[in-house]
Amino acid sequence: MTDSTSYEIISSYVTESVRTAMQSVNFNERKATEIRLRCKRSVSYIYPNKIKYLTRSGRLTDNYHDSECVRVTTDDIRQIVEKLCHFSVYSCTRELHEGYFVLKSGIRVGVAGTYSDSVGQTISDFSSLNFRIARCVENCAVQVYERIFRNQNSVIICGGVNSGKTTVLRDLCRMCGNSFKVSLIDERNEISSSFGGVPENDVGVLTDVLVGCKRSVGIISAVRTLSPDMIFCDEISETEDSEAILQAFGCGVNFAATVHAENYENLMKRTAIKPLLESGVFDYAVFLEGSGFPGKIREIRRLKNAF
Repeated sequence: MTDSTSYEIISSYVTESVRTAMQSVNFNERKATEIRLRCKRSVSYIYPNKIKYLTRSGRLTDNYHDSECVRVTTDDIRQIVEKLCHFSVYSCTRELHEGYFVLKSGIRVGVAGTYSDSVGQTISDFSSLNFRIARCVENCAVQVYERIFRNQNSVIICGGVNSGKTTVLRDLCRMCGNSFKVSLIDERNEISSSFGGVPENDVGVLTDVLVGCKRSVGIISAVRTLSPDMIFCDEISETEDSEAILQAFGCGVNFAATVHAENYENLMKRTAIKPLLESGVFDYAVFLEGSGFPGKIREIRRLKNAF
């Protein structure tokens, strides 16, 4: 999907007053990483190094107090959520429990509001939406592939928010999936952007994709049924993830995964990651520069015998 296609998909979900302004934005300014709508506040465009606010004429301004800014109403948010739910909120209990939707092109829509105990901890009284645009950056992982994966080593990709962890993982999956049997555990459908069972993003010709299942469940299922050489998964964060990875590693499967950790010291503090490092699951850690340079590699560090 191109940036323009993703932008058009987002504009198709918003209400008419917001859509009209969005469609007047200059094409060169549509390459935001996120478009955020917050009740009674200005529509914001988030870029790696700046934040802009949408005006009724399609101009983007630095000043959120500008009288021309498009301000989102409670009804705007409600109508957009209804459209995200295909006008059946009760059919989207899982999405409203998890707090996000994934659209056709891999665009992730985060939802904020009030969690209600009476309806099984799902969000109601919606207050804001975050349309996060997924991008494929071909060859951003070449350095990692050439140094690490020609010998099928395992790697953990580390970075902060919006540093491009998923982008690097996706490109690495594409390259590895053209040479090895790969199983991609795509819990949130942000990597493959599968639609109707078919990945819209290039994740490699030998890659099998499991979408929508918990990472731990998908990892065990892949080992039992797909005989992968490698397993790819995003955002390791739970003990269940680590236990499943250790089980698969014991069966001879190598891994590529991501974790929220800005540096080596942060990585060592991650509870879910520590047993994996102690067991020697990952041969290398890749650290990314940060949100100002999404997808840019700062350091590749050898991890074996780290303990």
